[in-house]
Amino acid sequence: MSVSSPRQLVEELLNDGGGVLRLAPAFVARDLVPPGRRFGLPEDAYDLGERGFLCERWLGSTTKADNRIGPDDEGLSRVVDSSGRPRMTLRDAVAADPGAIMGEAYAASHPQGLGRLAKLLDYGARIPYHIHPPQRFAELLGRRSKDEAYYFPSGVDAGPHPETFFGVHPWIVREGAYDVLLPYLVDWDSDLILRHSRAELQVPDEGFQVPSGVLHGPGTALTVELQEDSDVFAMFQALNAGRIISKELLFHDVRPADREAHGERFPLNFVEWELNGDPYFYENNHLSPQPIATDGGGAEWWIFYNTPKFSGKKLVVPPGGQHTATENGVYSILVWSGAGRYCGLDVRGGDADRDELLVSHAVAAAPHTVENTGDTDLVVFKFFGPDVNEPPSIKRFAG
Repeated sequence: MSVSSPRQLVEELLNDGGGVLRLAPAFVARDLVPPGRRFGLPEDAYDLGERGFLCERWLGSTTKADNRIGPDDEGLSRVVDSSGRPRMTLRDAVAADPGAIMGEAYAASHPQGLGRLAKLLDYGARIPYHIHPPQRFAELLGRRSKDEAYYFPSGVDAGPHPETFFGVHPWIVREGAYDVLLPYLVDWDSDLILRHSRAELQVPDEGFQVPSGVLHGPGTALTVELQEDSDVFAMFQALNAGRIISKELLFHDVRPADREAHGERFPLNFVEWELNGDPYFYENNHLSPQPIATDGGGAEWWIFYNTPKFSGKKLVVPPGGQHTATENGVYSILVWSGAGRYCGLDVRGGDADRDELLVSHAVAAAPHTVENTGDTDLVVFKFFGPDVNEPPSIKRFAG
């Protein structure tokens, strides 16, 4: 009996799904913050011992989680066949036949692959105040920057701290008082660094963009996140959720030579001070849904936009409705709620085995149908990689 090559297996899986790949859920543990326990899993599924807690689900992921302890494939989505049996990782599928999944032209111009990572974040306490190094620093370690954006779904318990800290007070930048943060990094014994930041409420059905180089401490609202496919960071907050976290996380993406030469001062280089101290930070980074003209069978909104690096939409199809979509290129989906058929495949929100698909370029670029077969709204989130769309921009405010 012959064994299929990876490329042959991709062809087989695409043929079986009519050009669409069904994905198994990819849950990820983190050891810094307790879980929010809103994934609908059994209570004993969230505590993973020395690995920490199950706090994230990665969607359409070709990115491995950079965890201290965990399986080699943590964070990688798996493609399943029509019987639900995992056959290969999505990363291996894209590598084996990028043209079939991404389209030949797009694959040729984007050799890094899908280039984006979607997540569900489910934390029971605020994530520590941290930063993602800009590209000029990430590339020193052979990595990529991590611009990201958030959307807060409605109808979900927001947890005890539904607010996110962003940036620093404008006076710090105006006065050039950048060293005001340094003592907290040196002493590494409190959460008082937050006194120099500003908190914004996590409002349901709204969100924020967070460019690399912006300090932030996300709150406890269940969050849909879309970002560049990277897992780089530097923690700036020592005390969080009642315990002191490892100071090694301040230097997570700092070269040993830079740490040796500059110590705690080096991660301050990651801070894009003008962005952090923008007095119009809210206005220039707040995301509210932007309506998209549709065929009348459903309603769509941009929920991730203002950047060429990734984009995302929310689709709502009413009971008994049928929506026809045509997209610019490959994308993945999460069915948030409701039941129906997506490109002919059965889907159901809240069922982790039936709620996630990747739509190949060939199918995405042709008219394809989304049907609601249930008695409640079918709500779907769509995730696109770099340069697939030309989404709207935020009207910029300036002082």
